Amino acid sequence: MFENLSKKLSFILNKIKNQGRLTEKNISDSLREIRRTLLEADVSLPIIKIFIDKVSKKSIGKEINNNLTPGQEFIKIIKNELIKIMGEENNKLNFSVQPPAIILLVGLQGAGKTTTVGKLAKFIKEKYKKKILITSLDVYRPAAIEQLNILSKKINIDFFFTSLIEKPIKIANSAIEYARKNFYEILLIDTAGRSHTNKKMMNEIIDIKKYISPIETLLVIDAMTGQDGMNISKTFNELLSISGIIITKIDGDSRGGIALSARYTTKKPIKFIGTGEKLSDLKPFSPKKIAERILGMKNIFSFIKNIERKISSSKTTLFNKDLTKRNKFNLNDFYNQINKIQKIKGVTSFIKNFPNKTNIPNVGNIQEVNKKTLFKMKNIINSMTKKEKIEPNIIKGSRKKRISIGSGTKVQDVNKLLKQFEMMKRMIKKIKKNGIRNIWKNIKSYLNH
Repeated sequence: MFENLSKKLSFILNKIKNQGRLTEKNISDSLREIRRTLLEADVSLPIIKIFIDKVSKKSIGKEINNNLTPGQEFIKIIKNELIKIMGEENNKLNFSVQPPAIILLVGLQGAGKTTTVGKLAKFIKEKYKKKILITSLDVYRPAAIEQLNILSKKINIDFFFTSLIEKPIKIANSAIEYARKNFYEILLIDTAGRSHTNKKMMNEIIDIKKYISPIETLLVIDAMTGQDGMNISKTFNELLSISGIIITKIDGDSRGGIALSARYTTKKPIKFIGTGEKLSDLKPFSPKKIAERILGMKNIFSFIKNIERKISSSKTTLFNKDLTKRNKFNLNDFYNQINKIQKIKGVTSFIKNFPNKTNIPNVGNIQEVNKKTLFKMKNIINSMTKKEKIEPNIIKGSRKKRISIGSGTKVQDVNKLLKQFEMMKRMIKKIKKNGIRNIWKNIKSYLNH
């Protein structure tokens, strides 16, 4: 799921990512392509229109974050609007009721309800440590009842079985009474699959819900449903007032549109997603993670987050203000900068989040600055005298040899450190002259090539 959507959106956004300026034209061109891509992904037209309008309004004339390129800001807006369409993270289940808390699962035949009951029971048991009973009202498919019975044994959860000739409401009543008498905290109820257009079957599930008054009514919907998913979720919600949605089979070849359409149509949260066939393959739904997956740009968002959090020009900079005010930059200052680099988890981990890092010139040299290298640099400086740290220009042949022996390194390593020191010294001069913001803009431009 999301693979094709992700590839196409990534291609579109990569074209605008490095734009130095967001204009009405390049925004409109990108949004036109995004609209077509979302249509192909089976997202409903009304939702696409709302999404495109919101992104357009927030992008045109947008004041750009000083730490981001305009293209990165545009991607961030798209991500935030995707999250809003899919809803805030709300995957908690409501157990605030006199036990047993009844959870009813409904949906079309073939959506994966029976397996989802088993997965959900396992999830609740492991996370909340509740005493659970599960049962099935699907008297139309004896195989489904037996399937749930087998699943219950696999996860070591009790199964309530009654005669197939009983009416679904009577089975539900018997299961509730049994759960109360035996102090079960949760009762999970599977139901027969039914089409949202079948009035007889829909009336049956309406009656069942009225009779048992579940605390949660969860719509189980197949990720491969396509455009009709909007009508399915809308009808079930109107007739049953569902409390949440579970999307199954997202590991399949679906286009992914249902994840955007279902929640916006019902205004009810997507609580869980089925990520595979194993009973452990049920995960709480995270709009943020899905948005990043859809855009195929998880690394870029991590990169943007690192920029905003760690190298904000208004709050924290790699360089001390005092440092830029002082007349002379020495090896004591350089040592302090090494410590600061270590505090942001080292250059190597930071590089991992760079978009298109394979296109960064000399990236191999940058990645060499790992923990081991930083440790070696500090050892070299620690082997110097106070005078040498303050006046590095006096470090010549014999001094270099003494420092290398004292630090357990080679003379070439000492030469390399002094060269790196001179490079940073020149950068400090540029900061004094042009300011940190301009320096950071140059770094951003470098990273985006």
